Amino acid sequence: MKIDSVTQLSALTRFFSAAVFREMAKRGQSALFSRLLKEAGLVDHIGLNATVGEAFDFAFNILKVAGHRDEYIYRAAVSHKVLLGTHSLRTASMLNEFRAGGCKADIVILNGTATVYEIKSERDSLARLENQVANYKRVFAKVNVISNEGHIDGILETVPEDVGVMCLTKRYQIKTIREAKSCPERICPSTVFDSLRITESTSILESLGVGVPDVPNTQRYAVLRKLFSELDPATLHFEMVKTLKRTRDLASLNDFVESLPKSLQTAALSISVRRSDQSKLIDATETPLHAAMTWS
Repeated sequence: MKIDSVTQLSALTRFFSAAVFREMAKRGQSALFSRLLKEAGLVDHIGLNATVGEAFDFAFNILKVAGHRDEYIYRAAVSHKVLLGTHSLRTASMLNEFRAGGCKADIVILNGTATVYEIKSERDSLARLENQVANYKRVFAKVNVISNEGHIDGILETVPEDVGVMCLTKRYQIKTIREAKSCPERICPSTVFDSLRITESTSILESLGVGVPDVPNTQRYAVLRKLFSELDPATLHFEMVKTLKRTRDLASLNDFVESLPKSLQTAALSISVRRSDQSKLIDATETPLHAAMTWS
């Protein structure tokens, strides 16, 4: 299928928006999906007897072609080829939009260490990359930038040599241009503290045998932050990974993720829906398009 207009490309991209995903989970149908389906003109290519899930997969296969790829396509590549390919939801976890200093990390994968993946799609500029990488190095042992072939030279000129560089090729394969170096000793404990929930920070301190004084809630943040600032960076990084793997565990999503079309699995890992709504979403993806066209 050839994309003929900006409107058509926008419709295909919005298929994978949180708005569509949450509406399908909450209501078992999505008026927005129905409208986007018409704007994208997919029915002419796959027919009314195809399912909603097949429409999502068809749209994804169009968008993953170089030149059309947005951030979701890159997220899907990392989640499928690294999280679900090299690891699994039972051995690793994934964080989305995780705060790191003054930035939010696109994807962080936790296994034995914490590795961040900064996405620079065809639609992105590299203007903020230097600052983003500097912030990520204060929280994560390994930093990677993943982009397309057109950005690689610019990225190599922008980021330090300890930062990994990866390319999502025209064939939708991840090619490592330069390996990221693991440097847990460079992280900043105070910046790590600012990234965590208070309960997570307290748990880390207790695991390290650091006593947490009983102080009024108004003083608690400052006291905990000071205790963090005195921790050894590498030791803290190890405990941070261990704690986040427990508190941000995705293993409970395994059956749900496997029940969805492959193109929607990344959305399921990053967009929170109630457990009671998961079956409605699965049913919605199995709906024939002739019925989905009437959703309102």
